[in-house]
Amino acid sequence: MNIVVLEGQVNNPGDLSWDALDRFGTVTVYDRTSRDQLKTRVAEADIVVSSKTEWNVEALGWAPRLKMIALTSTGYNVVDLDAARDAGVIVSNVPAYSTPDVAQMTFALLLELCLHVGEHSNLVMEGDWTRAKDFSFWNTPLVELAGKTMGIVGMGSIGQAVCRIARAFGMPVVFENRSAKPQLESDGVRQVSLNELLAVSDVVTLHAPATPETDRMMNAQTIGRMKDGAYLLNTARGTLVDEQAVVDALRSGKLAGFAADVVSVEPMQPDNPLLQAKGQNIIVTPHIAWATHEARERLLATVTANVGAFVEGAPQNVVN
Repeated sequence: MNIVVLEGQVNNPGDLSWDALDRFGTVTVYDRTSRDQLKTRVAEADIVVSSKTEWNVEALGWAPRLKMIALTSTGYNVVDLDAARDAGVIVSNVPAYSTPDVAQMTFALLLELCLHVGEHSNLVMEGDWTRAKDFSFWNTPLVELAGKTMGIVGMGSIGQAVCRIARAFGMPVVFENRSAKPQLESDGVRQVSLNELLAVSDVVTLHAPATPETDRMMNAQTIGRMKDGAYLLNTARGTLVDEQAVVDALRSGKLAGFAADVVSVEPMQPDNPLLQAKGQNIIVTPHIAWATHEARERLLATVTANVGAFVEGAPQNVVN
């Protein structure tokens, strides 16, 4: 088996190892693969380990020997699943490897929006506290989470992890999900429509997949249905949000704050509207919620297990 890792750097910048794949065949690891390089690199590949490479009919045609695409992600919207199936190519993903990390990032972003820890630490280190007339000072309003309602859009494994943390903070939770999940409802947690969620939530956090139905689901109209002064968080996929509508809502005061670990085009482009919102209560991080050492260890272990299961004739985590 010829196994080709197309984007090794982002998953493993050198602190982990791809050696576990060696027992399944000859492994070639590339740090990055451009579209122009893809045709040559997959020409003899039986299995590709792929992250953000787009697999459409054209790309699949460049890999006549290809039998498996082992994704290094939970999401699989970069693959034309129907075309892969027609070509006889199995596609596997890595479910739930980053669940605790994305939930952790969700609250890291929310707490920073509410308490501005980094900003106040910078002020202290710049000497503002040594010049203060009082024992304490704050440069922005400080917000308590207890009693605030959190609205979770998408109640999969990450949404449920976020729910547990929110309840620990004393936050009532409402959630919207494509299918009914009565088993998750309890005292302080209930399933509602998206419109009701937007109307009652002080914090709206997105944990839905990128699909045609969720594309720009948070736009001028839906943001307009939110509470005045609510917070919006996105640690799911950048395409869930109309970024210009977010900027407009921050400027008008409709949103008290916005935080995201994802944007519509990654890496972020110079013309992304969110860059216009500097000075507003906005935080954008470079898609790092998944990237703890522990999560990437789980990721590579599952990718290896997926490849091994396929080689042994019992594919697992198949999404097509």
